Formats: sequence, C-alpha cells, structure tokens
Amino acid sequence: MSDQRDARWMRRALRLASRGQGRTSPNPMVGAVIVKRGRAVGEGYHREVGGAHAEVNALRAAGPAARGATLYVTVEPCCHYGRTPPCTAAITKAGVSRVLAACLDPSPRVNGRGVRALRAAGIAVNVGVLEEEACRLNAAYFKHTKTGLPLVALKTAMSLDGKIATAAGESRWITGEKARLAAHRLRATHDALLVGVGTVLADDPRLTCRKARGNTPLRVVLDSRARTPATAALLTADERPAIIAVTRRAPKGRVRRLKQAGARVWTVASRGDRVDLEVLLRRLGKQCIQSVIVEGGGTAAAAALAEGLVDRVYFFVAPCIIGGAQSPTAVDGEGVSRLADAWRMTSTRVRRLGDDLLITGDIEG
Repeated sequence: MSDQRDARWMRRALRLASRGQGRTSPNPMVGAVIVKRGRAVGEGYHREVGGAHAEVNALRAAGPAARGATLYVTVEPCCHYGRTPPCTAAITKAGVSRVLAACLDPSPRVNGRGVRALRAAGIAVNVGVLEEEACRLNAAYFKHTKTGLPLVALKTAMSLDGKIATAAGESRWITGEKARLAAHRLRATHDALLVGVGTVLADDPRLTCRKARGNTPLRVVLDSRARTPATAALLTADERPAIIAVTRRAPKGRVRRLKQAGARVWTVASRGDRVDLEVLLRRLGKQCIQSVIVEGGGTAAAAALAEGLVDRVYFFVAPCIIGGAQSPTAVDGEGVSRLADAWRMTSTRVRRLGDDLLITGDIEG
C-alpha cells in the first residue's frame, strides 16, 4: 500500500517537473512534493534556469510543516553551489525526515553525493520510485551528461504515403492548423533546431516558434557548400544568429557573405560530401545544447538515421495521398535492404490533432 502511495505522490512530482519543459536547460526538469500525514503541505518545480530549484520552492510553500515530513523529488537533490545554494542543506535545515528520489543525478558533481549528504544528516533516503518515467522525462539531460551529445529528435510532416511535398515542391500545408501549432510547441522544448540547406532553398523558412509561447531554439543549417542565401529569412528572424555548418569545400566568398549577413559560420569536418553530423552534434553539446530537433527534408533525416544518431521521432501524418515517384519522401537516401535492419520504435504513442495524427516513439537501441 505504501508503494502505491509513494508512486501517487511521485507522479504528482513528475507532472510538476514537466511544467518547466523548454525553460530549465542545461538543468534537468525537477518537481517536488512535501507530504505530511497523507496530505501535500508544499510543492514546487524548477521553473527556469537560474531560478530556485524544485525542492526549495516546495520547502517555501510548506513552511514549518516541512519538519518531520516526506519529500518526493524527481531527481536526486544537488549538494553543491552553482547558480543557487545546495538543496541538501535546505532540506536538512527544514527538518525533513524522509526523502524519496525517483533517480540519481548523473552529473559528476552529484551522482550519489546528494543522497550520501542527506543520509549523513540523519535523513532516510530511498531512490527508484518511478525511475523509468523520471529518466524518460529528462532523457536529453541524461544523454548529454553521460555522452556529451545532445538528444536528437526527428520531426517530419507527411502524407499517408510518406510524401513531404508534391513533385512541384509544394509543401504548405500538408498538415492542419492544430498539427502546425503542436509542431511549434515541440520546437520550443528543444535547445536547437537543425535543417538541411535544401529546406532553406525550397521554403525560405524562419524556423521560429511564432505560433506557440516559448523560446525559439538555436537554428542550425547543414550546408556543406554555403549555399544559404545571405537574404534568407532565418538570418533575421530571431535575435540569436543562426549557425551555418559548412565544410572546408565551401567557397570563401559565400562564407564571407553569410558572416556579413549576421550568421555564425562553423567549419565542420566532412563525411563524404556532407557535414559530419556527429562532429557537429558534439560541438553543439560543448555549447550546452542538450536537445536537437531535426526538421526539413529527407536528406537530413536519412543521414541522421543512417549514422545512428536519432533517439526519438515525431511524425505528423495528414489524411491525404500525394503520390508520384518524383515527390520527396520523409526519409530519403538508400534505406535498408533487409527488414531486420529497419529502424524500429519503442514506447510508441499516437495522438490525434484535428484530422491529423502525431506518432511518437523512441528509436530502439
């Protein structure tokens, strides 16, 4: 029975944590609930990077009632000074008697030290309640912390037969208004947005979150030969300059014009004729970019999949059929020759958005 109660309160903490989505990076999303005599006496979540942590917000809400209470928190409390003081000290000072954490914090500065600090202060600590759900919520933080690479999500909008445009290049709009709003909200939950230069040349997109509340992610263009026009809309659509990733083969004159137009031009190692995606992602990771959403054409999607870099997919599917052998598809390239080698998804979910469907899932393995 106590396990069910613990799971109930941790689910509440996880729901609170999710409210910080898109605003806490490079910190994890964290929620906290303080329970005493079967009743929540305080709760809070990490609202934005630089702000008070979830535990501190919950303790403030609880006040004196925190003494002798149980704290449910989705990630192990921090035990070091950063932008804010250590949460372990605040928890100890408040007189909390028991702490349940969903998972450990993989950061080298924490990673079990928070638990040990609390236990040294005489507080009972348990770890692992709804651990899988907590790790999934902060999958980007966990991957980046452990590998230095951002989590990569692949997003596309396509017809029932997998086309992202007509043979003539018309793509606006395959999906309806609800799906497009959801796509903009999705952008706002990622640190960076990556497209291929083909998308820029075909659509001249702004790549902002204008349809949804939230910050526009850092915009990155895969452009080995620096073909992005200096007049491209994405170069002036946001305060932060876009990154144009080129190779050493890019003509110097084009590179110079892009810099003059306000772009940040990164010269990245090549993989064949294209920008080496893994090298680019690792460089983004060093800039504290923890999550990247890949949008646009089938070439970028195929490259990311072929190199084993995609972690998650978001496929918006419209109830229409475009047809035509020359119509571009959601995933280009050579594909696989055996079904056993196909990229398969786990944790698959389907959501209806008006007449459209959103299919999400994690790439297996």
